[in-house]
This record gives sequence, structure tokens and C-alpha cells, in this order.
Amino acid sequence: MDRIDAMRAFVSVVTEGSFSNAATAMQLSPQLVSKYVSKLEERLDVRLLHRTTRKVSLTEAGTHYFQHAQQILLSIDEMDSQLGGLQQNPKGTLRISAPVSFALKHLSKLLAEFQLQYPQVNVDLQLNDRKVDIVDEGFDIALRIGRLKSSSLIAKPVAPIRLMLCAAPAYLKKHGIPRQPEDLKHHRYLHYSYMEMEGKDEVSQWLRVKNSESSGQFHCNNGDVLVGAAIAGAGIVLQPTFIASDAISRGELVEILPEFAPESLGLYAVYANRKLLPNKVRCFIDFIDGYYGSPPYWDQAIISAQAQTS
Repeated sequence: MDRIDAMRAFVSVVTEGSFSNAATAMQLSPQLVSKYVSKLEERLDVRLLHRTTRKVSLTEAGTHYFQHAQQILLSIDEMDSQLGGLQQNPKGTLRISAPVSFALKHLSKLLAEFQLQYPQVNVDLQLNDRKVDIVDEGFDIALRIGRLKSSSLIAKPVAPIRLMLCAAPAYLKKHGIPRQPEDLKHHRYLHYSYMEMEGKDEVSQWLRVKNSESSGQFHCNNGDVLVGAAIAGAGIVLQPTFIASDAISRGELVEILPEFAPESLGLYAVYANRKLLPNKVRCFIDFIDGYYGSPPYWDQAIISAQAQTS
């Protein structure tokens, strides 16, 4: 038995979720994939997978072996890549996790242009606003929005993310324009479920108070829905300008309390701290660096619109 092929079969079963899916991905028969994994378990004298008619799952030993096997195969692939001259021509599948709204609005064009430049790289984009575990869930890179925290992962800054408190003109005409952060207590706030209210600024403090109210609340885990609700006059919303910029530029939303705006966040490309960084990941990081401009083009649209109205 080829030990490396058996290791690849095992890792593929775990990442693909079944022997049949792994067989398709490896272009092998399910019987051969099953044989590889069984022989691997015999050689190690330990069960790596729980098998049922519906699914396979990792044993405790399998979990440990999977983590090490991924790193070993990565190192082997990197060595082959470098020796084969693939530094100039990266290939393989690049698994990316990205926030839903940002990806829908600002990632399609980038990925299309990236694949034009690197046609041998397949892109598997998964949209999720939660913070995925990029190692355990098998992602090469994750795009994350927030404030940089200490971590074993590498986080490369991509673009500043400006937060803007805004509401529809009709809503403000009916309920009044807040002049100070404490005026927010008289307004309805549209909550983003994943918003980390850690800022010490006055707006964040008042929004934390609003977040604790028990009646008439509107919570959503998608910023586009909240911006749409704000346009419809449902209340005040705090959202990044990469979502709200179009509505602000068209006058459907207006900024409130600009002098008390919360501190900007950042868009980061996050990847595992590895000495041998896969070429496909390195090329993507280099490609996205500076792609959105400084300031980002969505903020430039707001600046232009405000200049025309001033």
C-alpha cells in the first residue's frame, strides 16, 4: 500500500464527507478508497472513522491523525509545487470563507479577475458571517471583518471598513434627528446579530443600551436586510459603508451623528501560520492587496455624493 495515497484517501473522505464523494474527488472507485482507509487503519492498529450507512465521522484518534495528515500532505504538495516550477503557475482548489454581504457586493469581480490571471486555480467560495475555524474546516483563507486580535493565524489588512449610523429621511422627519448619542434612546435601533459592541465610544455605549431592550426589537444576521429595513423607515441602523454606500449616495439613507462615528474596523485576509504557504494562497493574498483602493471605492462614492450636495 502506498502510504501517501492512503493518507490522501483518508483526508479526502473526511473533507468530502463520504467515501463516494472522496472517490469522485480523487477519480478512484469507492472500493479502492475504502480499501486505502482500511489498510491505513490496519497499519496504525487504530480505528480512524466511525462508519454508518448514512455518514462517516472521525474517532478521537482519527481527529488527531487528520490534523497531522493535512499538514504532511500540504508539505509534500508544497515541495512538489516548488520543484515542479508551479510557483509561477499555481493550481489546485482555493477554499475561501467570506462574509455574505461583502462577498455578494464586492467579491465576484475580484474572483473573476483572479481566475483570469490564474486559470489553473479552482475557487470554492463559502459564504458565512460566523467566524469559521479555517484549519478544522479546511479553508485556505478567510476574509474577516472586525478589529485585529491576537491569534495564531496570520491576518493581512486588505481595506478599512468604515461604520456609519444612518436612517431614512422620512424616518428622521417623523422621529427627529439625533443631535447627541444619548438621543438614540428615543429611536428604534435595527440590530445586526453578529455586531461586537466592544467600542468605548458614546454611540457604541448607547447602542449597547438599546440592545438590552425587551420589546419591539428587530434583529437580523444580514446587513443588507437591515439596510433595506432602514430605507423603508423601520429605524436607525449601524452598518459598514460597503453595504450602505449605494443607499447613501442615492439619498435613501443619510448619516447621523457623523462627529460621533465609531472607530473603523478592518477587512483582513486570514490564513494559517505556515512556513510553507501554498502558492495559490500566496497569489490570492498578493492579488487582493490594494485591490479595493485607499479609500475603498465604496467610500469614494460617498465622498463624491457628499461633495455634490455640499
